[in-house]
Amino acid sequence: MILFLKEMKKTLKKKRQQEMKRQFMDGMQMVTASLQAGYSIENCLREALKELMKVYEPDTFIIWEFRIMEAQIAMNRSVEELFMDLGYRCDIDDIKSFAEVFTTAKRSGGDLIAVIQNTVSCIRQKQETMQEIETCLSGKMMEQNIMSLIPLLILAYVKLTSPEFLEVMYGNLTGTAVMILCFLVYVLAYFWGRKIVRIEV
Repeated sequence: MILFLKEMKKTLKKKRQQEMKRQFMDGMQMVTASLQAGYSIENCLREALKELMKVYEPDTFIIWEFRIMEAQIAMNRSVEELFMDLGYRCDIDDIKSFAEVFTTAKRSGGDLIAVIQNTVSCIRQKQETMQEIETCLSGKMMEQNIMSLIPLLILAYVKLTSPEFLEVMYGNLTGTAVMILCFLVYVLAYFWGRKIVRIEV
């Protein structure tokens, strides 16, 4: 049961991180638009926050993070530092990579607009590739889920209709040992199947 809960937690975390990346890319596109209009990077974040508040609910990830960054800027923290903090708080590799590239470009006097656009484009392409892979595998994932449920459904059916058949399997030491072994094989097959259909880009 604990293993299944951990697997579910991992799946939910992955979905949340994908949504966080999508919101982050929207935010950085708005930052880029403000940079092109001639704003400083600090003012770009403020302007981006105003635009994001028209698109997202006040309690969404990107609104909270940009508000935190706005407050930290008012306390004279550098934007590079704030992006690095954001990457490590979110624990998302793409945002960490963006923060490192942004910090290098800012300190070396590079073209911030080109850096942000190229980095966001790379993250978006990676996300689109992942979505295409998930679309291709969705049928196989559904098959795997159905196949994983079949043994449990069969046991439930037998228990409801002919419980005496299960007494042979659970009523003695040999039967119990065999069923425990079968259960372990079932769990191993389930997680092996999940690993096969989980492809990281």
